[in-house]
Amino acid sequence: EVDCETYEPWVVTYINDAFMSRQMILPPTGSLCLFRSMDPGKVKNVKFFRELQAMSDDDTCKLIIKGFRCDGELLPVEDRPRKIEFIGDSITSGEGTYGATPDEDWISMYMGISRNYAKMTADALNAEFRLVSAGGWGVLTGWDNNPKNNIPSVYEMVAGISKGKAPSELGATKAHDFSTWQPDVCVINLGTNDDTSFNQPAFTDPVTGKVTGHKLNADGSYNEENIAEFKEHVVDFLKVVRGHNPKAHIVWCYGMLGYRLSLSIADAINTYKKETGDVNVAFITLPNTTAETVGSHGHPGEKSHARAAKVLTEYLADIL
Repeated sequence: EVDCETYEPWVVTYINDAFMSRQMILPPTGSLCLFRSMDPGKVKNVKFFRELQAMSDDDTCKLIIKGFRCDGELLPVEDRPRKIEFIGDSITSGEGTYGATPDEDWISMYMGISRNYAKMTADALNAEFRLVSAGGWGVLTGWDNNPKNNIPSVYEMVAGISKGKAPSELGATKAHDFSTWQPDVCVINLGTNDDTSFNQPAFTDPVTGKVTGHKLNADGSYNEENIAEFKEHVVDFLKVVRGHNPKAHIVWCYGMLGYRLSLSIADAINTYKKETGDVNVAFITLPNTTAETVGSHGHPGEKSHARAAKVLTEYLADIL
């Protein structure tokens, strides 16, 4: 069952861990053939999942699996030995991993987790993974200085990025029960949009008229009050993540679209460690995107994600 106004869901299918198809799914309801005419004597491992992030700008966007039809039997799926939660922005949503480099349209077609660093890392470590991500969102504010577009405000909900009537009726804004799935690692990749906001105009709330925004000093350096507030939100979010994932190793990664807030994030992590005594937290930088590795919409392409996944995989393999 599908619905959308602007951003249609895209889905991807794997058969025996091999990529088979990627396509848009349009309203209202229907059936989709995942595979047919294969050897009935052999077991198939089928993966079917939604590529598109939750869309805060399209409250009708949804994809509901109503059931399965097959002429065989559904067998138990073997549990993977590890679990990883990825928390991030458009990079973690895989924006730019599809499409030509000149393509600049902000549409569903160019977003996909099948080519992003999260899936690559999880596959390399034989881990089950989950994502909490939204393009343009940050720790403190969105890329356009909109203070409502911050991941910490929705992290504790089932799918809090989608807050319209239809998602709410489906339970998107309900409190998520973290006890049902405890990760071994929480990977946070945030800060890129907070950095971008310093070069954007102030944001005016259309309802209240309140004006908010980060600003640079005359010499191009960051406003100290804004940076202090950003660090405070990093510390607070680490406390929230730790509270719901008491045994997980937390790693904050950053750098696929610049390193400008690296020192601020590292300072905030050190502050968190001093305040809490929690040493099971780390910070690593990921390779920056280059002209050779960029994808569509100025975002990291598949090659950039592969470079980042290699660094993250090597780090986590040691930790795990």
